[in-house]
Amino acid sequence: MKRGFTLLELMIVIIILGLIAGLVLPNVLGQSERAKEKLVCVQMKNLKNALDNFKLEEGSYPTTQEGLRALIQNPNPQKYKNYPQNGFLSSNKLPKDPWGHPYIYVNNNGKIDIISLGADGKEGGEGENKDIRLSECQE
Repeated sequence: MKRGFTLLELMIVIIILGLIAGLVLPNVLGQSERAKEKLVCVQMKNLKNALDNFKLEEGSYPTTQEGLRALIQNPNPQKYKNYPQNGFLSSNKLPKDPWGHPYIYVNNNGKIDIISLGADGKEGGEGENKDIRLSECQE
C-alpha cells in the first residue's frame, strides 16, 4: 500500500518553512549590510593611510581636483617631485565602495574627507542608502 503526504501535512510543512524563512532572512540581510558598512570603513582607512603617505612624501594632501587618482598617478610631476614610481596604492586602480560607486575625496584647506554615498549612490539617504564619511569610521 502506497502512502503519500496529505494536503494538510504539506501545508503545515510549507507554513513552518515560511516562518523559519521569515525569521532568518531579515537577520541574514541585515548582516550583509553591516558587513558592507564595515568594508567601507576598512577601505576608507586604507585610502587615508595612502593619503598620509602622500602628504609625508610631498608635503601636502592632493587637492580636491587631483582627487584620489593622485594616489595611483602623479597629477603634477613639477609639483610632486618625490612621487614614487608605483604610486601610493599597492594596486593600479582605485577601490570602489561595496555598492560599486567611486569614493568621493574632498580636501578643504588640508582637512580631508572621504565619502561613500551608500547603496543608492546619491547624497543623503537612510539605512543602506546613507552616506558614510571617513570621520564616522574613526570614532
